[in-house]
Amino acid sequence: MIHLLFGVHAHQPVGNFPAVIDDAHVRCYGMFLRVLDRYPCFRFSVHFSGWLLDVLRERYPEDMALLSRMTARGQVEWFGSGDCEPVLAAIPQRDRLSQLTTLSDKIERHFGQRPRGAWLTERVWEAAVVTALADAGIRYVAVDDYHFLCAGTPADALDSYYSTEEDGRTLDLYPISEQLRYRLPFSPAAEAVAYLEDLAQRGQQAAIYFDDIEKFGIWPETYAWVYERRWLEQFIEGVLASPHIRTATFADYHGRAGAATRGVVYLPTTSYIEMNEWTLPPAAAATFAQLVHDEKDAGRYERHKPFLRGGIWRNFFSRYPESNWMHKRMLAISARLACVPTDTPQRTELQEQLHRAQANDAYWHGLFGGLYLPHLRRAIWNNLLPLEAALDRLLPRPPFARGDLDLDGNEELTLASRELQAIARVDGDACVIELSSYPLRHNFADTLRRYAEGYHRKIVQHPGQRAPGETDEAGDSPVSAHDRVAFKHAIAPEDAQPDARPRGLCVDTLIDGFGVRHALSGYRLVAAAATELHFATDCAGARIDKRYRLAGGTLTVEYRTSGLGDGRLEIQLNLAMPSCDGYSGRYRLADGGIPCGFGQELVIDDARRLALEDGELGGALRLESDRPLHVDAAPHFTVSQSEAGFEKIMQAACLTLTWPPGNAQTLTLTLTALSSL
Repeated sequence: MIHLLFGVHAHQPVGNFPAVIDDAHVRCYGMFLRVLDRYPCFRFSVHFSGWLLDVLRERYPEDMALLSRMTARGQVEWFGSGDCEPVLAAIPQRDRLSQLTTLSDKIERHFGQRPRGAWLTERVWEAAVVTALADAGIRYVAVDDYHFLCAGTPADALDSYYSTEEDGRTLDLYPISEQLRYRLPFSPAAEAVAYLEDLAQRGQQAAIYFDDIEKFGIWPETYAWVYERRWLEQFIEGVLASPHIRTATFADYHGRAGAATRGVVYLPTTSYIEMNEWTLPPAAAATFAQLVHDEKDAGRYERHKPFLRGGIWRNFFSRYPESNWMHKRMLAISARLACVPTDTPQRTELQEQLHRAQANDAYWHGLFGGLYLPHLRRAIWNNLLPLEAALDRLLPRPPFARGDLDLDGNEELTLASRELQAIARVDGDACVIELSSYPLRHNFADTLRRYAEGYHRKIVQHPGQRAPGETDEAGDSPVSAHDRVAFKHAIAPEDAQPDARPRGLCVDTLIDGFGVRHALSGYRLVAAAATELHFATDCAGARIDKRYRLAGGTLTVEYRTSGLGDGRLEIQLNLAMPSCDGYSGRYRLADGGIPCGFGQELVIDDARRLALEDGELGGALRLESDRPLHVDAAPHFTVSQSEAGFEKIMQAACLTLTWPPGNAQTLTLTLTALSSL
């Protein structure tokens, strides 16, 4: 007899589109629950992230009531976690505790059961999380069997739980079977049941499965396989009919008579093996992937897998400065919130905003991570900025600050008013890396540069002659998203060419009288005060001074040049607009005309005024100049890979302003955030 510990994890990113959540529920969450409801003897465990749970309780109360009844009859065990699905290792201890207790309280309040187990976001393990989990009342978590293999635990001993400790607090650890993760639901149901029976015949105590519920209907091709072709029903019926398999919740197994830990284990910092590859820079990721491939070809992979580690989740902060910036801004605001007395009337609301800003999805990128998705990054800022504005009212701060906020070795300079905040980095480019409107809850500098990614090699290996959606694989069963190659858009290798410079505001280039382009990346800080930031650089015999000033909802940028001769100055503004290339984003000219949307190219000569209006934002950004400028506007796209395939995603409206100074050696630009259209 083998115990099948079957758990599913349901999550949608904070800020995801309502239509996406509705589709997920119709094709997966609701279908899954209604099928399982017909088999009350099939016991299982569930984890729903708290933000998703709130949405489903509001939009699908009948299905949530069904889940409550299944819980009451003892079929379902609830797992907790951080309420808004943070990577616990990446947030402070105080926030780990508040996230964990918030979700446990929510589950107990609505479903009558307080979780004893917890889902570990992306199975990111660091020993530092043990104390928070234990102090929050969690007794066990599930991590990959790979974690245990990396600690030297034999593969044939991974059929029960182990214990670990940190600072005197203990936590039990269940190893999730990689074999089951790849078989369910991709192997035919009868084969999956036979595999479990074979484990029983070999004397294994438990088969441990805990993975994304989205595999059961949302992953490509799985809806027809799991529901229309009845894979889930066949699997459940096969399990229940087997004399060798007994379903159990993790709590059942943990509390059964005679159950005891297999012993003490100390796991290394790691995640699942695919994540460990995604964290690596492209060259290292390619080496890692080739090493794995060679080991498999040589038949040594299973033996050597524990020693193939890849990177760790925190590497995303070093790989992507945009992620690191959001993360360090979040940490600084968390520290400010910690200074607010707990009896402050709005404290609970502010804590909830911080929790939502700690949602993991927008901080990383792999096959599933959402860093490349502008609406998920915007959700972070949608919560950070009103929280920061509220903290400014409770604990006022000065209008000017300097310091290395993101800990990258370069100082940042902050100008702030009640309406707007501009932050410039002292790194040579002297561009604005954040331009945040508090009334609009939006960071206009929240864009992403084009990066080289390890998976871009597939674009060359699989030329884009195929129609979008066409895959390399065909067969009776669906192909795992990890192995699938598909194209949502026609993509050429040049579309993935990485950017040489950052995508900020006021990224400058000098074009000399011979037409030679010089990147102005040698700006030095001349002066910094509450009223003005002053940078200067010398290039090709010319001097350029750049000054930033902020007042109310307007950022003013002043350029002064000398010795430029017949040269020109090119100023690039990369503006993140929520509508991207959607229908509600458009340019408006000085005469009131609307030439096109952000997704199209626009060329204007002798422009002095241009507005970017955005229906999703409910506001606009107005650009004005005291000199006529040539404007080239074009969408900035990145190429990324998701479970649905390769896709091009618009990150920003890129405006290139060209100014030939001539006799007029000063230029003043203003960017004004408008809270209404």
